[in-house]
Formats: sequence, C-alpha cells, structure tokens
Amino acid sequence: MYRKLLYHNTLIFTIFIISFLFVRCNDADKVNEEIAKIDIDVTVSRFDREFAEAEVSDLPRLKQTYPYLFPKQYPDSIWEAKLKDSVQVELFREVGEAFPNFETEKEDLKSVFQHIKYYFPRFNVPRVITLTSEVDYNNQVILADTLLLIGLDTYLGAEHHFYQDIQNYIAAGLDKKYIATDVADNFAQKVVPRLNDRTFLSQMIYYGKILYLKDKLLPNKDEAVRMKYSEEQMEWAMANEEPIWRNFIEQEHLYSTDSNLRLRFLEPAPFSKFGLELDNESPGRLGQYIGWQIVRAFMENNEVTLQQLLPISAEEIFKKSRYKPSAY
Repeated sequence: MYRKLLYHNTLIFTIFIISFLFVRCNDADKVNEEIAKIDIDVTVSRFDREFAEAEVSDLPRLKQTYPYLFPKQYPDSIWEAKLKDSVQVELFREVGEAFPNFETEKEDLKSVFQHIKYYFPRFNVPRVITLTSEVDYNNQVILADTLLLIGLDTYLGAEHHFYQDIQNYIAAGLDKKYIATDVADNFAQKVVPRLNDRTFLSQMIYYGKILYLKDKLLPNKDEAVRMKYSEEQMEWAMANEEPIWRNFIEQEHLYSTDSNLRLRFLEPAPFSKFGLELDNESPGRLGQYIGWQIVRAFMENNEVTLQQLLPISAEEIFKKSRYKPSAY
C-alpha cells in the first residue's frame, strides 16, 4: 500500500513538472515569435572604411556627413596627418581585413534591438556607425540617443599584435564575438538605476540586474559570452559558486562598504582576490557573477516583470530571492 501511494505521488509530481516545463517552453516560444516579428531597420555606416579610403580633399564631405566625429577644437591638419600616418594606415588595413563586411554583426545587432524594443517599447533604434578609436578599449561601444558608435579596432581578437602591450585579461574581451554583448551591456547601464548605497551586496546586485537584462536581450548567446568569460572561466565560476558564496558570508562582506571589495571582486581583473591559494585559478568579477545568480533566483521565485525588477532595492531582491547555492 505504501509503495503504491509513493508511486502515485511520484507520478503526480512528475506530471506536474513536465506540465510546468511545457507551459514555460510554450510561453518562451510565444515571446520569441513576437520578438521576431518586430520590424526594425538597422542602418550601418562604415565610417572606418570611408575615412581609410579618403583623400585630403574628401575631408570637407566627411566632416559634413559626420560632424560629431570631428570635434571643432581640432584643426584639419590633425585629420590630414591621420590619413597618412603609417600606424593608422596599418590599423585601417587590419580592421578592413577583420571586417570586410558587417553583415553577421548587423544581424546580431538587429536581434539585440528587437529584444530591447520588446521589453522597452519606447526605445528608438540608433544609427550604427563603425569607426576606429586608436584602440580605446575603455569605450568599445558608445550608445547615445540616436547613435551607436562601435570602435572596430577594439574587436580584432585577443591575440592581435595591436594588443600585445595590453594585459591579457583585458585583451580577452577585444573580440568581435562580444560586440552584441557590449551593446546590450551599454544599454543595460542606462536603464538599471545607479546605486544608492555602497554595500557590497548592493553593488553585486546592481551588476546582477545588468547581467539578467543581458539574459533577456541576448538569449541566443552563451552565458560565458554574456559574462565575457572564457568557457573555462565560466565552468570555474559555476563549479565554485557555493564556496564563493560561503566565503562572502563567512568574511562578512555582504553589508561591508569597504571599497577594496569592489577592486577584489567586481572590477575587471586577472583573477578574484580571496587571499587564498586558489586565487590564480579564479576569474575576475566573481562578485558580478554571484549578483547575477541572486537576481536570477529572485526572478524565479517572484512574479515580477523585467521593468518592475529594475528599481527594486538590493535588500528586497536578496531577501525574496531565497538564494542558496548548492555544492556543485
């Protein structure tokens, strides 16, 4: 009798789980269909190619077409010299070889814009302008109200010789596979409210919101790409989520306002700094990763829309997330 009852309860639970997953898959499919139907036009202007192929006599036309790329405080002699500079000429050539066309990237951007438009209907699709930025890796993309500027010379691949003097952990992010990720990140930073307190928990959840937003805007990208991790770094973070969290609890980091915690666990770095032997094995920004998992847990356990999530306090998200990672 007991075995029959146990089998019956197990069967009911299994049917419930299957039904639940089926409904969720159907809902996801409907959302994907709606997003795919959003009609947008992505306009890409290859300023990088236009400038690379220009003569001095073409400068007036380029300045008229792209006035925001020619600051008035700089005389024409600056641009004339840039056209002839051997290093710049090599940079133009390398970018042209890496991006002979922009069709794949354009499709990725279209997908990002469609997803943004679905969740944020008032979003206006910007005009995309590709350029070279003298390898300004701190500003790989700049999203303004009507323009999206993309510095293609910061996406030539981690091993490119232009990056030989750049630290490896930074160079790792200078790859074309991260263009859409960086655009989504740039947008997320505009809509996620800035921090109103300095606790480590609040900072983690701020980044967690950004990464959760990237989940929604980049559903077809791997988690590692959204996080700008290698596959190995992503696997390390997943395998060590429970001990990372335990360390944060035991060291009483959550409500600390020590600014060093930001440098140790949130800012780009070659590794996270626990002060343990395993530090060199770890990827940087693990505080961001944990914040991401907390926000994911919150959204799993609460009926909240994406827009409703954004202003919710870190404390409320943490308490209602019931976040408790298990050993891998």
